[in-house]
Amino acid sequence: MKIATLIENKPGDREELYTEYGLSIYIEVDGNKILFDTGQSGDFIDNAKDLDIDLKDLDYVIISHGHYDHSGGFERLIKEINPSINLYLGNGFFNKKYNLMESGEYEYVGNPFEEQFLSENNIQVKYINEDILNITENLIVFTNFNRNQEFENTNQNMYLKEDEEYKKDMFLEEVSLGIKTNRGLVVIVGCSHAGIVNILDTIIERIDMNIYGVIGGTHLVEENDEKINKIIEYLKEKDIELIGACHCTGKQGETMLSQGLEGSFIDNNTGDILYIE
Repeated sequence: MKIATLIENKPGDREELYTEYGLSIYIEVDGNKILFDTGQSGDFIDNAKDLDIDLKDLDYVIISHGHYDHSGGFERLIKEINPSINLYLGNGFFNKKYNLMESGEYEYVGNPFEEQFLSENNIQVKYINEDILNITENLIVFTNFNRNQEFENTNQNMYLKEDEEYKKDMFLEEVSLGIKTNRGLVVIVGCSHAGIVNILDTIIERIDMNIYGVIGGTHLVEENDEKINKIIEYLKEKDIELIGACHCTGKQGETMLSQGLEGSFIDNNTGDILYIE
């Protein structure tokens, strides 16, 4: 299996590649080519070219949730590359999402495209309601995560707008991807707004397989050391051997994970490619 981080916040060894506050991950497994999230701008497309990754042959596109930094590049992908894809979205993906700023104003942070764009471009879309959806024998999409851990991210400044009223966004549409390998399950996450421990706990409850690795955003960017240490202890307890946390994990989160998880944490920045047997 090949996992390439096409874009995220920081550069890796390939400093000529574009970076941005966003996430897009390319995966090859069992002859299938998957794009998980599409970044903010579409610059991941240019990075893919520089990394000799052909996006024309994509089989599946999965977008983890309805924030611009994960879905913003989708329009450019369709307009420029036009791959023949199956698109997977969580139910509620097109809800209007806002961030409450310190000024008291609400800033729109949702999708830059409307649902109509999908029908206009004849895109086959599956809205996921199931707890577990098997795309192939070794590709599984998870959603409807339990919220048992009270210390996890409560998304205090994130809201949905419905009928001119704002209510807390619980990110019920958030999805994660599980990939079966000989070493265990590799879990790909977007921002983990449901809480990374909640997500992993839910997956462990639903599938009889150990989790070998976690790749993607863990949304620790505004969290305190106490919470991050609880997450580190959880990852140790579950004996997760590979942690490629990036994007919204934040500098402090990445530093603490790196120090607390010893050899399990890897730098996972723009242009980094990981191979797993």
